[in-house]
This record gives sequence, C-alpha cells and structure tokens, in this order.
Amino acid sequence: MPRATDNDERFVRYALELAGRGCGLVSPNPMVGAVLVRDGQIVGEGFHRYQEQKHAETWALEHAGSAAQGSTLFVNLEPCSHQGRTPPCTGQLIRAGVARVVAAMLDPNPLVAGSGFQSLQAAGITVEAGVCEAEASKLNEAYGKFIQTRLPFVTLKAGMTLDGKIAQADGRSQWITEEASRQRVQQLRFESDALLTGVGTLLADDPLLTDRTGLPRRRRLLRAVLDVSLRLSPDSRLVRSRDEGEILAFCGKERRPARQRQLEELGVEVVPVAARDGKVDLPAVLRELGRRDVTSVLIEAGPALNFEALRSGCVDKLLCFVGPRILGGHSPLPLAGGEGFVVLDQALRLRFASVERLGDDLLVEAYVAAKQESAAAP
Repeated sequence: MPRATDNDERFVRYALELAGRGCGLVSPNPMVGAVLVRDGQIVGEGFHRYQEQKHAETWALEHAGSAAQGSTLFVNLEPCSHQGRTPPCTGQLIRAGVARVVAAMLDPNPLVAGSGFQSLQAAGITVEAGVCEAEASKLNEAYGKFIQTRLPFVTLKAGMTLDGKIAQADGRSQWITEEASRQRVQQLRFESDALLTGVGTLLADDPLLTDRTGLPRRRRLLRAVLDVSLRLSPDSRLVRSRDEGEILAFCGKERRPARQRQLEELGVEVVPVAARDGKVDLPAVLRELGRRDVTSVLIEAGPALNFEALRSGCVDKLLCFVGPRILGGHSPLPLAGGEGFVVLDQALRLRFASVERLGDDLLVEAYVAAKQESAAAP
C-alpha cells in the first residue's frame, strides 16, 4: 500500500475544513467533507448536510462529473457501505471510476467499521487510511461516542477564577471571564445539540440558555433542566424564551401536578425519570436524550450538578474558562461541590489536551482519563 504524501495530507486537511462547514447542520450524522483530485487539481468537492441527504462524496462526484474517472478521493471519514437514508457511497465511487481513496479514519459506526474500505479494495481501488486521524477523530468525537453507545458526548463547561471559584460568596458569577470567552461559549452552544443545567442555576441566575450566534442549525438548541420537584418557575426567562427551542424539565416520579400542568401549557415538556437521594438520575437523563438522537450535551451548571456529573462518570470532556482573578476565602461555590472525593487517590483523573489564550483568559481543555483509556483499549 503506498504511503501518504504531503499532498495527501494537504487535501485531507481541506476535506476536514469542508467537513467543519457542516457544523450544526448534520446531527445525528457525522461531519464529512470530500475532495476529488485529478492530476493535482481539485475537480470536485462537497460536504454533508443532513436535510439535503446527499453525503459529501455524492456532492463531490456530482461536482466532478466525468472528471471523477481516475481521480483520488480525499475524505475525513470512511465512505459508507450500507443502505441508510441514502445509497452506499462506495458503490457510487466504484461506478464513477475513482482510482484511489485517502481517508483520515475508519467509520466507528458498527454498520460500516472497515467494510467500506473492504468494498473499495475489492473493486480494485487503492485505499490509504489514517492521514490526519487525530484531527478527524476529534472533529467527530460526539458522533463517535453516540454511534457506538447511543449516549451523547458530554462536555462540562465552567467559567472560574484561578483558584477554582465559579462565583463570589453571594452566588453572583457575572463576569468572571471576559468577552472573548463569552463568545466562545456561544460557539460551544452552537456546536451542541443540548444544553443541560440544574434548577438551582435557574433560580439563582434566571438565564436564557440560548444559542445567540445567529448561525444556521438543523435543530434548535434543546434546553434540559434537572428539577426533581419541579421548582422551575413559569415566569422564568427560560420558559418565556420557549420559542427559542425545546425545553425539557426532568423531574422525579413525585412531582407537583399543578406546576406540571402550568409548565406543559407553556410548552415545556415534563419528563419523569428515576431519582436517587432526592436528585434526578443523570445517567437516566442521558439515556433519554440519546433516545431523542441528541449526540452532544453541554453542561452549564453549579457545583452540585458538576460534581454529580463527574462522580457518576457521565462527563467526557471539561472546558474551563479561567479568568485572571483570585477570590480566596471560603466561597461555597467551587467548580465541583457535593461531598467531593475523600482522598487524592480517589480523585477523578484528567488528561490535559490544550491550553488556549482568549484575551486575558485561559481556556483549559481536558478529557476524563478513564474514558480516554477505555476508548483506546482494544
């Protein structure tokens, strides 16, 4: 099998760029970009949009026309080999006479998982895989988890001081971080299918929890609230902004019928789930969101829910926006509260992935180490 060249990497990176243009437009499908190159020139390109059904490879083939004969396809994900909402891409590539396929990664979908490459090779097409694999895997990390587990990829986001406080002693948190960080948070909301918070945050801050980027998206941001005894106020800004997107209130089995009727009349869907120790069972909530084809969840919450999400093993990634401030003292609002981990050996281990400067703030990205090790295991 021939080794990838510098040009291969360049064109795969362009395919990744094209794939990114599908952000907000593809869920629950992956973001995919495709580039057809013949004699060193791009003859066709495209990216997937769920509503328009065609896969990236189909757009590129249609763009290329007869020039696809003898060309090389550069794509960030293995072409599909099964009949879903659209015919298999592998069959289209074979019929078009594509000579070589360079892909970043295998499709983690169990219905594909290497069979696409096998079909292409059986037809005499040269296949090269693994070019820019790490970047491709990260681009579709939510899809990768969802397609294998039917559970959403969960990111916990927090704005905090350098000493780990997410609010001052009276509970107010505006503004620990600066405008550049706040803009990035809006981008994170745009990239997510759902935003999850606890009723305590709503009672304390009365936030809107909307995606204010103005960018086009296939599904409006779903806003989910953990509210075991239905304390969510019908007069809250969240409920009043129901036209901005679906609202789910997850409560325990013992709920307030009158409040439930009020909320449902205002368009809030009340979803009873299991509760433990007076708290909504977070894994049950994530299973329900997965059943609704929610592939990615962004948690924006207070210390109690943050700790419960971390303790229960539900979090895949943390994004901590660190403002250049120190509060000190005995503020009751750290990043994670609850009973905490008693000793250091029991502490949740993380793998730092990146640190980025945002104005005067820092954005620290970390993955939960146990999940990373599990994903890497054979």
